[in-house]
Order: sequence, then structure tokens, then C-alpha cells
Amino acid sequence: MNDREAMQRALELALRGTGHVSPNPRVGCVITRDGQLIAEGWHARYGGPHAEAAALAAAAQAGEPVAGATLYSTLEPCNHQGKRGPCTQAIIAAGIGRVVVGAIDKNPIVDGVGVQVLRDAGIEVETGVLRAECEWQLRAYQHFAATGRPYIIAKAAQSLDGSIAAANGQSKWISGEESRTRAHRLRREVDAVLVGATTVKKDDPELTVRMVEGPSPRRVVLDTNMDSSLRAKLFVGPDRFKTFLFTSESQASGVKANALSVSGIKIKSAPATSGDRLDLENVLEQLAAEGIASILVEGGAQVLSSFLAQDLVDELHLFVAPMALGEGKGTFAGLGAPRMENAPRMHFHSVGRSGEDLHIIALRGPRRAATELNS
Repeated sequence: MNDREAMQRALELALRGTGHVSPNPRVGCVITRDGQLIAEGWHARYGGPHAEAAALAAAAQAGEPVAGATLYSTLEPCNHQGKRGPCTQAIIAAGIGRVVVGAIDKNPIVDGVGVQVLRDAGIEVETGVLRAECEWQLRAYQHFAATGRPYIIAKAAQSLDGSIAAANGQSKWISGEESRTRAHRLRREVDAVLVGATTVKKDDPELTVRMVEGPSPRRVVLDTNMDSSLRAKLFVGPDRFKTFLFTSESQASGVKANALSVSGIKIKSAPATSGDRLDLENVLEQLAAEGIASILVEGGAQVLSSFLAQDLVDELHLFVAPMALGEGKGTFAGLGAPRMENAPRMHFHSVGRSGEDLHIIALRGPRRAATELNS
């Protein structure tokens, strides 16, 4: 097992923490001696042992000595006291001879310190093995750690001519089964799914993970004027305690808001901006305080357009079906950019097939090295 093979295994292990560790990162760890795997571990749950500690414990349980062995971690080992002790000190105490790191932790309290501590202890450290793959897997955590704002993924399924629904409002189903399965994988990856009041009224969604295995995320509804029905599935189902409803400050203490609050819905207020829309920056700040590090925006045209217009979309997944609707509802109909220079711009990360559909992934900001989507 060479360095790349060992790191690839660590990436596979990290995925086992999906849906269970946020806002902590998903991290995998492998320990080898003379190229032979002797132990492995991953961060399995929030507050639980970190991947490095889990791998060291697995080696001890198996009776495998690790002195002089090589430890691979998808993310730089921490050197601070949190819910658990510093991983660097556990690595040093175990006598590990070499550490290979995929990505440097962008959390300001780590950010290279862990690597330096290990080197100061006389341990050989190599960084950047499968860096692009590790950064992609860790992108939501890294963004949240560096900025304090949740990583925003927007998703839409549209026709060839850019419509998310027919003229009569029908939208089921524009995309094929494979695309819908991928959308559920995205739900499994994030901490919360966000929609607007119009989507709640028209589609009455549950926003659960159904087509793949995994925990369902929390749900967020933007409803400035409290137009949603009290009987919507999001508000009456067993997962209603995982639902946040954001409304205007004037509606937050109204009769409907109080009724939903009594039933277990978390009512939040946010200032309303021009066009009677909620201040998205304020909404995201409040969700970050709740420990929500990543959000999938599945709202309709108005919600999607609002996030794009304010340059809040970090990653866009567009599923394009081979059909044309003509007078349909435009995917970004609410954007209204008057001139080319006002149009939000992203860059293509990847374009591929999803069953009969196209799956386009676009990213904001500077162009980065493209990698395959982990799925």
C-alpha cells in the first residue's frame, strides 16, 4: 500500500461519518507499517474520538505496535483541547514515525500548527497527498471553519430551455431517477435543506433522505408573511422538531407562529429587505450559531435567485433534462440582472451524465482544480 492508496482508503473511511459529525469535519485515518495496513479509524460521531485517536485505539486493541509506523490522515491533526485531547499529542506519545496529511486545516486555531508540532517532535510529516480529493470532501467544513458562514449548495432540475416547471406549475418530474437519487445524496451530505414558502405551499415536501441510506438533515423554511399552512408535512411529521421557520419580525409573535412554536417548530425572525424578502445574511448567521455548517438550497426560482444575486452560492448543481417546455417557469426568473456586468458568474467544475440528464456542477470564486464528485 503506497501513500496514495493509503490516503484513498482514508477518504473512504471518512465518508462513514456523513451526517453524524458536523460541524466537525469528516476525517479518515489509516496506519501502515512497511506498506501493510495495521489499523484504521474515522470520526464517527460529533463529540466522539477523532479519526487519528480511533485508529490508534484500533491498533492497540488488535495488539499492533505503532512505534515507527506511518499514519495517514485526510485532515491535519489538531493540537488543541476541544471535546477531545489534541491528536498531535496522541500521535507523538504512540511513537508514530511518519505522518502523511491530505489537507491543512483552515480552522484558525489549527492551520499548520498541528503539522509544525509533529515536526518539532521529530516526526517526518508530508502534506498534500491527494490534496484535491481531500479538500473536495472537506469543502463545507473548511469553508465554515474559515468564514463562520455555512457552505451553500444550490440545486435545481430544469429543462433544456431553462425551466424548473411547466406553465401550469407542474414540476414532477423534470429530472430522471438517477438525478433524483443524486439529489438525495446531496441531502445526506448537508446539515440542513432550505426552501421558501412557495415550495411548501405548492409541493408540500418532507425534505427527508429517501432514495439513499443516511440521516435526514434539518429543514429551513423562509416565510416572510407566514403564508405556510399549519398542516404542511414539515410542521406535523415526526421530524418537525428539526425544522426552523424564518419569518419577518412583525410575524414572529403572531398567532400562526405561536401555534407552530408550541408544536415544536423553531421560529426565528429576520429583518425584511427590499421586495419583502428576508435578510439572507442574517438568516445564515443565525443558522451558523445553531451549528449548521452546510445548507442545500432547494427553493424555487425566487429563493435560488436571491441566493445567487447576493453571491451566497458556493456550489451549484444543475440537472438538465432533455426536454423543452417553452413557456415554463424560469429557473432563475427572479434574478433580473439588467446588464451582463450585473449577472452572477461562477465557473464550471464538472459536466457529466446523470442517467438521461446532464449534471452540471459550478463553483463560485477563483477557479480550483476539478475533482470527481464523491458519491
